[in-house]
Amino acid sequence: MARQKERDPTSEFSRRDILSTAVIAGGALTAASASIAQTADQAPNPSRQPGVGGTDPFPGGVARERQNPDMVNPPATDSGTLPNLQFSFADGHMRQSSGGWTRQVTARELGVSKDIAGVNMRLNAGGIRELHWHKQAEWAFMLYGTARITAIDVGGRNFVDDVGVGDLWYFPGGIPHSIQGLNPDGCEFLLVFDDGDFDEDSTFLLTDWFKHVPPEVLGKNFAAPATLFGHLPDPRDRYIFAAPAPGPLGADKLLGAEPVPQSFSHRMTAQEPIRTKSGTVRITDSSVFSASKNIAAALVEVEPGGLRELHWHPNTNEWQYYLSGEARMGVFAANGQARTFDFQAGDVGYVPFAMGHYIENTGSTALRFLEMFKSSYYADLSLNQWLALTPPELLQAHLNLDRQVTDALRKTKAPIVPA
Repeated sequence: MARQKERDPTSEFSRRDILSTAVIAGGALTAASASIAQTADQAPNPSRQPGVGGTDPFPGGVARERQNPDMVNPPATDSGTLPNLQFSFADGHMRQSSGGWTRQVTARELGVSKDIAGVNMRLNAGGIRELHWHKQAEWAFMLYGTARITAIDVGGRNFVDDVGVGDLWYFPGGIPHSIQGLNPDGCEFLLVFDDGDFDEDSTFLLTDWFKHVPPEVLGKNFAAPATLFGHLPDPRDRYIFAAPAPGPLGADKLLGAEPVPQSFSHRMTAQEPIRTKSGTVRITDSSVFSASKNIAAALVEVEPGGLRELHWHPNTNEWQYYLSGEARMGVFAANGQARTFDFQAGDVGYVPFAMGHYIENTGSTALRFLEMFKSSYYADLSLNQWLALTPPELLQAHLNLDRQVTDALRKTKAPIVPA
């Protein structure tokens, strides 16, 4: 009788294992396909109208695409390959420490922005942004809470002030200063620097300098024994660090020194704005805030449906920060190029020098944003006003406009126009 072939238990196990794995894998693929199909149902399809674009059966960042409908489905008027003009602070690296946190948007994050960088910073109550200085000028807008700022100028004159929501400060490059969060809940603010390559790690820090000077030199400089400088804090423990919140400012706040001749702070929201039917604009440059020699700004508020009119800036690039609401910005770059971007609170926008653009409130609440410029003065040119002040025959030869359009042209600039 022929000998029966022995079974290989390993082979049997392998076959069972393969079959089980195949079943599991098939189930996983089915589940994955179902998940992809569900996501695809939620994703905006890149199609403006029938016959244009198509569906997206394997969508990626659905949440981001929903926030940017005019990138997924750009208007038919968009054309060409303008660089990205938007970046969100939410996509920036968050640096956390004992006194608060900070994040930045520089030319590294938004490559087109070569002349301006921004930092979003939070200081808890008592939290200190340590005594420091940097090569770049620093402009700031208070978003939340209250802070105490200090500085001196090259004449040894002193500056101390408490600032709140809507207030500004400006420190020229090289001026040493500090910021501290006050009770009850510290502060949050936006910093703007007149150099797109600015980096938080490139500032000159007090503790860092002390740590890199020999103790005997410190002793000689401060007329004290060198041994007293042997227990300095590690600079990594400072930068933004916890401390007790200071009390109210007293009459001796300047420590016996003379005050700086030009205040380093300014109450922007206390300015009387330019008012239109659908919004307001407050312009702050060196004409009203004399210390701010290198940054000009505008705080713009647009009611739902309103429009920051078609315009351009003849002096420099525009860097934007969106405070609240939702917006759509269309940018015209000449050479047949145009692109549309969507914005929400916390986003940064950018318009290169002289490019025509508009900003429309696409939400149901007021849109608030800041326009900032590396300049001592604010300037814009209105398309509407330009056409209104052009001889009618010349204008008609260009555009063949209906009389209703030409009759509605405004000879006086209206930065915000109604829905």
